[in-house]
Amino acid sequence: MSSTTVFPATRNHSAAAGIACVIGGIFFLTLSDANAKWLGTNYNPLQILFLRALIALPFVTALAIGLGGRRVLRTAHPGLHLTRGAINVVSACCFYLGLRALPLAEATAIAFAAPLFVTALSVLILKERVDAKRWLAVLAGFAGVLIIVRPGTDAFQAATLLPLTTALLYAVMMITARGISHGEGMLTTTFYIVAGQLVCSAVGLPWVWHTPALADLPYFAAVALFSTLGLALITQGFRIAPASVVAPFDYTGLIWATLLGWIFWREAPDAYAYLGALFIAGSGVYIALREAHGSRKRRTKA
Repeated sequence: MSSTTVFPATRNHSAAAGIACVIGGIFFLTLSDANAKWLGTNYNPLQILFLRALIALPFVTALAIGLGGRRVLRTAHPGLHLTRGAINVVSACCFYLGLRALPLAEATAIAFAAPLFVTALSVLILKERVDAKRWLAVLAGFAGVLIIVRPGTDAFQAATLLPLTTALLYAVMMITARGISHGEGMLTTTFYIVAGQLVCSAVGLPWVWHTPALADLPYFAAVALFSTLGLALITQGFRIAPASVVAPFDYTGLIWATLLGWIFWREAPDAYAYLGALFIAGSGVYIALREAHGSRKRRTKA
């Protein structure tokens, strides 16, 4: 058998495995959000985040060391990681608060506007150049947000601004990642996101702590374990397959959120929510593919 037959098959296998990892990872992250939504009726988001990080940190540490060795725990940017942890806590708190009032699918769709904010902020803060086609995709995505939020109408809910804030803050967190040296990879940043979340959520814990009921402990464990498993699978997906192939499958989260919202809360998003989600997902996928194409062209020229 010739090498021209072997290598394309290997690449296809890696791509399929990477896609499967990302889809599975997004499913587990959505399960984590569903458990957080259930807990949010009785517990403050800060407490949910603290216990999530406390339970998850040993697993994330073991994952990071297992895949990359102890060196992945070293960082030259402790202050930046702590700042990103604080942003992450505020972002997640906004999302968990939004889940109290909004259907899971609707909150998830709005939060998926984060890549649109990343593109816009990269121009404003990093002075990067964005072509007209990507700007059109950004505008289409924000149009999708407006379709869901419907400001100025009777259908508008102030709670929709919470996952939108989550998307903005998540984008800020992604932009700040540009300040981390290239020597620190995804495993290092994942470890410090969880560690920073634990430290920053602990600051306000004395004012919001409510001793968990014994029956609720499995739900706290589920939030932590599902989020850790989700991150592990997504990390593996991006390790074994090109980002341009697997990144668009992030948006399968909209499918999982819709299904879980209907199964557990009988939530049925209206036609506007579906239309808006389609705009957001479509623009996000286009931006991901466009960025990947641009990266390949830059590498070719180099």
